[in-house]
Amino acid sequence: MNKEKIAIIGLGYVGLPLARLFATKYAVVGFDINQKRVSELSGGKDVTLEVEDHVLKAVLKDTPDANTGLFCSYDINDITDCNYYIVTVPTPIDKNNRPDLTPLYKSSETVGQVLKKGDIVIYESTVYPGATEEECIPVLEKVSGLKFNEDFYAGYSPERINPGDKLHTVDKILKVTAGSTPEIGEKVDALYSSIITAGTHLAPTIKVAEAAKVIENSQRDINIAFVNELAKIFNLMDIDTHAVLEAAGTKWNFLPFKPGLVGGHCIGVDPYYLAQKAQEVGYHPEIILAGRRVNDGMGQYVASEIIKLMVKKDIKIKNANILVLGITFKENCPDVRNTKAVDVISQLASYGTAITIHDPWANPVEVKHEYNLKTTKELPQEKFDAIVLTVAHNEFLDMNLKALLNTNGVLYDVKGVLMEGVTGRL
Repeated sequence: MNKEKIAIIGLGYVGLPLARLFATKYAVVGFDINQKRVSELSGGKDVTLEVEDHVLKAVLKDTPDANTGLFCSYDINDITDCNYYIVTVPTPIDKNNRPDLTPLYKSSETVGQVLKKGDIVIYESTVYPGATEEECIPVLEKVSGLKFNEDFYAGYSPERINPGDKLHTVDKILKVTAGSTPEIGEKVDALYSSIITAGTHLAPTIKVAEAAKVIENSQRDINIAFVNELAKIFNLMDIDTHAVLEAAGTKWNFLPFKPGLVGGHCIGVDPYYLAQKAQEVGYHPEIILAGRRVNDGMGQYVASEIIKLMVKKDIKIKNANILVLGITFKENCPDVRNTKAVDVISQLASYGTAITIHDPWANPVEVKHEYNLKTTKELPQEKFDAIVLTVAHNEFLDMNLKALLNTNGVLYDVKGVLMEGVTGRL
């Protein structure tokens, strides 16, 4: 199988680690339309921090030849002789929370331009059941002029990347695979089995694999929504939610979920894909959408709780200085896409407060572009009326936050990780 040549379409948080791993055994071309991204990667630098520089440099090569290694390119001509095309582009939602398949359509058009007889196109992007065969395959057929399951074939192997996690890397997470025919399923499974040390699970159809992926994050979303609702109830009763969860967690089958902000491009997005498809086939998914409503409203809830604490301490709200610690969507990760920390910030700002955002992981240029917010990597040396920990970066855990608070200040812990001096927590 090491004679195969693989093109990875999309070199983001999912595509790059996968391309790097495949490049240890195969000839791989990593393709991305972002020329700046390609140039950085070709120089051995991954700004997402998912692949360490020395690990990336170890597989890089200067030409898109048949030898083992990774060649990064934005030129479609460099992927014309590949026989496996693996699509790893984002699948976002629009402002109305509807699936936006534009990146999938565009990447399918790109692959269609170079598709040849016998090629296999594998999708890793999270979608609703049926999207690969109903939405992507027709694009491939139209652009290439080839016939599906006669001239070319398809597979699906949903990504299971956990950004910022250096323990559960792509090779150490069991991979679900599927093919458009039983024979192609075996080929796709064999391809991934050759690099995934954790093993693979061959699903019977592409739709089953798509459904399995989309319910993984929907299940987590619903469970987090449940404990978020518990936090609201227990806060009204003046009961420590985290103490309750710790006590309940002594039972062997109690699931260890914690309240919090649910953002990112997986848990906060995937349930909408399933909900959209469910409604198309005539079913209104009440639990899934209720969980989304609860979690999407947590930013506003957190902000209101902080304001209440400040009022109780007779802190003047208008022009109050508030320090927000963290704007990425999760800890120890530079990804700011779909972060719910901005919901807390916008709500606090609506009260006329003066907000300073500190995040040593976030790129200030990206934050400015995405949210028109100013952030700083340096910890401000001044006093604040309130400090809000929204993201549990390691840098924040041992910080002397009380030294940054005014005498009567509020310290609010959204993540429930601070041990001392906390005025309130979710």
